[in-house]
Amino acid sequence: MAGAGFQASENDGTWRHPAVITQAADSVEAQHRARVKRYTIIMSFRIPALLLAALTYSMFENAWISVAIIAVSIPLPWVAVLIANDRPPRRKNEPRPYNYGPESFTRTEVPAIEPARHTVIDG
Repeated sequence: MAGAGFQASENDGTWRHPAVITQAADSVEAQHRARVKRYTIIMSFRIPALLLAALTYSMFENAWISVAIIAVSIPLPWVAVLIANDRPPRRKNEPRPYNYGPESFTRTEVPAIEPARHTVIDG
């Protein structure tokens, strides 16, 4: 339906032309659930790794293999937190919050501060 000054388009969300939302980002809740799931999956390898180290030591009586398995499991919590806190990658059309290019360091675009008049009251 076209209103005053507005034109109807194919993407306006009418019943004849439903709005296309396949490009919409996941909700914050869905992103959080996915991050919790990744964290849980990564951390679920830690206890079995420690049990595998104990089992390996009891079977082969070689401490080096067990220490290697434990050494691999030590950074798992750190890796799990880093991966769980990572946000989805930015889209190409998503605006960037900061501009780090060489043009961001030019001072020509920064407006100068105008001197203000201050009234002094003697007392």
